This record gives sequence, C-alpha cells and structure tokens, in this order.
Amino acid sequence: MNVLGVILARAGSLGLKNKHLLPLLGRPVISYTFDHALSARLLTKTVVSSDSPEILSIACEAGFQTIERPAEFATPEASVQSVLLHALQIVEADRSFRADAVVALYGNVPVRGEGVIDRAIAILQSTGCDSVRSFCPVGKWHPAWMAKLDEDRVLPLQPNSIHRRQDLETLYLHDGAVVAVSRAAMLCALEHPEDPHAFFGLDRRAIQTASGETVEIDQLMDFFLTEAILRHQQSKSPLRKAS
Repeated sequence: MNVLGVILARAGSLGLKNKHLLPLLGRPVISYTFDHALSARLLTKTVVSSDSPEILSIACEAGFQTIERPAEFATPEASVQSVLLHALQIVEADRSFRADAVVALYGNVPVRGEGVIDRAIAILQSTGCDSVRSFCPVGKWHPAWMAKLDEDRVLPLQPNSIHRRQDLETLYLHDGAVVAVSRAAMLCALEHPEDPHAFFGLDRRAIQTASGETVEIDQLMDFFLTEAILRHQQSKSPLRKAS
C-alpha cells in the first residue's frame, strides 16, 4: 500500500505566533514531526505543505518534497481536507506516484508516542476502513463535569450527581497525533466540500493513546510543557547516560 504522509504547517497562528519555527531545545518545533515521519515504516512518501517560505526551506533541507500552499488554503477557515486534497493532487500530477492512503501529521506536535503513525496505518490497511485517528482519554476534562456560565450562575452541561472520577463514563478526544485516511474516503471529500469532516468517511476507527502521550503546541504553556517532556526523555536516554 502506497501511503502519502502530509505534514501540515500553516504560517499564521491565532494562538502562538510562528509556533512551527519556535526553537525547541535548539531545533525548530516542526523538525520533531520530520523525525516522526522518517521513523514511520509504513509511510511511503512524505511531503510538507506550507505557505511559509522558511518552513518550506527547512523541509527541503531535511530532504522532503515541499508543496507551496495557495493563499485560499492558508487561512484559519481552510479545512484540513482541502489542504490534503491539494497536496494529493500536486503529488500525483506527474503520475509517478499514486497514493492508496493519506496520513495527516500536524507540524506543531513535537511529542508523539512511539509507533503511533504505523499503528494507525496498520489498522487502516487491515480493516479496510475509511479513516483512523488517535484518541486519548479526556480524564477530568469530562463533559459531565463541565458547565456553562450565565454571568456568575453555573449551568451544568450535563446535570448529574457524579462526584468520583472513576464513576465517569470513559470518553476520548482526538489528540492530534495522526489521521490516516483511505484514498476512497479522501476522494469522496471532493463531492462534499461543505463538510470539513467528509474525508473521515463513514467507517471511522480509532487507536488509543495514553493521556499526555501526545503534545500539540497551540499556546505558550504547551511549549513549556513540551520542553520539560523532551528534557525528561533525554535524561533517560541510554546515549545521554553513556556520554
């Protein structure tokens, strides 16, 4: 199965400016996603889609094919599926490569669990489903404990009397580590551009990740957390201990 990986890295960011290029332990944030893509055994080809000349330059130096993203696909309103379809069309334009599946990797996710990309692709291949995404438990951020505020009045989102975490129904949230989509589902999205999630298809599967296994940088606090996690990982590295 030919699997096209698309690393997504839009220049603009409403939450944290230039988040893909921030220096994280001496390297730009996006370079960690480069590592994840290169270590994935089941990715056949990986490209980088961005509207940032600097990101595209870094990607080119790292050996990736780059795709300059048009302005209409580089806005906060642009859907992921439109960007993936654009990348797919560019890659397949010369007919030298045909993707059986497409994997979206967000460039602002410098911490992913080992093997998570290959796990998603393996499920996609073995089940013949439309899409596979990574999901982690929501933990204490559970809708049963959430509320709306009417000025200072608390309005429970889900009225209940649950007070112990272990009594909550286990729910999951897509953590941004990986999205793997079949070619058929990807092309079906062309028929439904009004639905930004059409590319997930009808048969949507999941792989489970642990809480905290994935870190997506959208705010400065995420950046500091990532730095701490990576320093901790480095301190446990056999190579570091041997040096």
